[in-house]
Order: sequence, then structure tokens, then C-alpha cells
Amino acid sequence: MTTDMLRKELDVVVIGGGAAGLSGALMLARSRRSVAVIDAGAPRNAPADGIHGLLGYDGMPPAEYLARGTENVRRYGGLVIDGEVSEISRDTTGFAVTLADGRNTHARRILLATGLVDEIPDIDGLAERWGRDLVHCPYCHGWEVRDRAIAVLATGPMTFHSTLLWRQLSDRVVLLRNGIDFTAEQLAQVTARGVRIAEGRVQSVVTTDDAITGVAMADGQVVPCEVITAGTRMVARAGVVATLGLEPVEHPSGMGMHVPTDAAGRTDVPGVWAAGNVTDLAAQVGAAAAAGSMAGAQINAELALEEAADAVDAQAQAG
Repeated sequence: MTTDMLRKELDVVVIGGGAAGLSGALMLARSRRSVAVIDAGAPRNAPADGIHGLLGYDGMPPAEYLARGTENVRRYGGLVIDGEVSEISRDTTGFAVTLADGRNTHARRILLATGLVDEIPDIDGLAERWGRDLVHCPYCHGWEVRDRAIAVLATGPMTFHSTLLWRQLSDRVVLLRNGIDFTAEQLAQVTARGVRIAEGRVQSVVTTDDAITGVAMADGQVVPCEVITAGTRMVARAGVVATLGLEPVEHPSGMGMHVPTDAAGRTDVPGVWAAGNVTDLAAQVGAAAAAGSMAGAQINAELALEEAADAVDAQAQAG
């Protein structure tokens, strides 16, 4: 991977080079702001064969999408740095940013776009199938597994809703209750839609020739399936900003932990913004890119107002 030379002074450091981070950097670079994207190279969607549901880019491999975004940012003078931010501290004019390899820089603003980590249910053999025949989102992966035998692994209250969405894509759906409670009305609805219900706990994933063929239950039965879908617990990657007093909190949906922001991406910590999955756990690539663009534009506007106020103060002191 080609990486740019990190400068000592910048308007904005963007932490994370996914759709949100690159889009924010693009808006800033096009506004002639000095900006560097620092990316650790661990995108959430790396195992996926393609991005889906993004108009004009449907089916594009994630790596190609990011490569195009990187080229866009560099075209306008933005930097894209291969590295990992290990520490951020506030000073009188902004933020001192240190990378794990010892490099450092200074920024007036921070845009956090570090995404999230999917915590996969602790079932033997399940994590190894992630991004292959273990999927989590009907909009991201549903078309690709349409008409196949799909097992919906219950993990919480959102499973009822997702079961109906997966049933839209296949008439061979089984709901693995796995100890999760559902209302009688919910069970009646999924059953009426032709979804089979498997009671009991799931013990392990059964594979043949490197493909899922079923799930083994604790009582010994095997439920046949070709695809497993499970809602993960999604946890924002936000440890790097903990020293600034910014901590993830439980998302109102119960899906995991996120960094709260306002509609423009402002966090509760002045000068720190966030965009993409680190704050919006359900955001797909298009939504993350849009949020990054909004945050980049708003950071530029805030800096412009600050510079105007500083110019007035400078004139007053000179006069």
C-alpha cells in the first residue's frame, strides 16, 4: 500500500479510512483544508465479495471502492497514511496525535471514523464462516443467498424483524430460537409466513467440504441449512479517544455500543467529530459516506468561522 508522508501540522486528522473517513477527507480537501486520513487497514467489510445496495457501485469489491476513494482524496491534496493512532491528547490549539510507530502530528480537529467490531455469538464453528455463509444483513447479503436454506439464529429482540426480512428472500427459512423469548403473536406471524421454528440451544455449526450443511443442537438433532444469519453485537472502535473523555455508550436499539453525535457528527467533546459505523451502527456504505461528507463540510464551516473571529481579533490588536 502506498502511503503519504505525515505532516507535522494539519487542519484535520481523520482516523479511519473507510467510506465515512474518506468521504469526510474528500470534502475537506476540496475545501483546501490540510487533512490526513490515518488508516490501520482493517475494514469491517473486508471478507465480503462486494458492496451491495450502493447505487452505481453495486457488486464492487470493497478494496476497489476504497482504492478509488483514496485516489479521490489524494487528487485534491489530502493525505492517506498507513498507520494506527495510539494516542490523542488535547493542547491549547487542538490535538496532538501519536501513531503506534512513533510518528506524530497536530490537528485542529479530529474526525473519528474507526467503524465497529462485530461480536459474533459464541457457538462452535460459527466465527469461521463470517463473511462467507454466515451473514448478518438482508440488505447487504440477502440477494446473494436468495432461495437457499437459511437458518436465522436468534440473538435478541431484533431477530423477529430480521426473520420476516429473510423470509422475503427465501421460502426455506428456519428460526433457531436458541433460548430467546418471543411473544405468541410473533411466533404466530413467522409461522404463518412458512418459517419453521427449531427449539432448543444451538451447539455447533456443521460443515461439509468447507460449506455449511446444518447446525447441531444441544439435544443431538441436526437442523439442515446452507446459510446462517445472526445479528452480531456491534461495538464502536473508540478506545483511541477515551483519553479525551469520549466513551461509547449503549445504542438505543440495544444492538451494541456507539459514540453519540448530533445530526452533523459533533460529539460531546469539542473539536471531535464522528461519522459512519462508530456512531451509526446500522449504516451501510452509502449512509456512512454521506455522514462523512456531512461531518467534513461542518468541520470546514466551523474552522472558517473560527478563522474569521481570529482575523477580527488580530485587526483589533493591530489597530
